[in-house]
Amino acid sequence: MYQIRLKNISDNYFHKAWKLYEDAFPLEERRSFNAQTHVMKKSNYHFNILMDENKFIGFLLWWDFETLKYIDHFATSTEQRNKGFGKLILEKFMESSDKTILLEVELPNSTINERRIKFYQRTGFKLNQHYYEIPPLIEDKKPLQLLLMSYPELLTIKDVKEFTDKCHPLIFKD
Repeated sequence: MYQIRLKNISDNYFHKAWKLYEDAFPLEERRSFNAQTHVMKKSNYHFNILMDENKFIGFLLWWDFETLKYIDHFATSTEQRNKGFGKLILEKFMESSDKTILLEVELPNSTINERRIKFYQRTGFKLNQHYYEIPPLIEDKKPLQLLLMSYPELLTIKDVKEFTDKCHPLIFKD
C-alpha cells in the first residue's frame, strides 16, 4: 500500500476521493468544494489518497502542526472496507509520527458512532471526555459538538483549549 499527496483538485483521483468524502461524512462535518480548493493550498495540509496495487483504497486528510498532527477526515472506499486497510493506514500513520495525533468523532449516541469509537480505541487512540465543538462549516448553522480522540495519551483541558485556540482558526477558516 502507498499514498499519494494531492495538492490540487485537478490531480488524478481527486474526484474519486471527493465522491467518497461526500458519501462518508454528513454535510455538517465537511467542507464545501470551494473551501476544500482553498485549504489544499496550505503547506501543512495533506490530502493523501491511499492506493494498493493501483486500486483506490481511501484517503487520509490531515494537518501537520508544530506540536501535533490532526486527522481532519479519514475514510476507506466501500469496496475496501472490512479488509483491514483502515487499521493498517492508521497504524502506519501513528508509527511515522513523533507528535500527538488528534481526531474527532461524533458523540456515542448511535451504534455506528460507538463502533467507530471502538475501532479507533483498538488502534490505540484514547477517548477524551472534555467538552469540544467545532465551528459551523455551513453558514447559519450552530457549532457542532464532537469528542476528541488522541494518541498516544489523553488530553488535558489545557491541551484542548490550546488546540482550539491555535489550530481551529487555520482548520476552519477559508
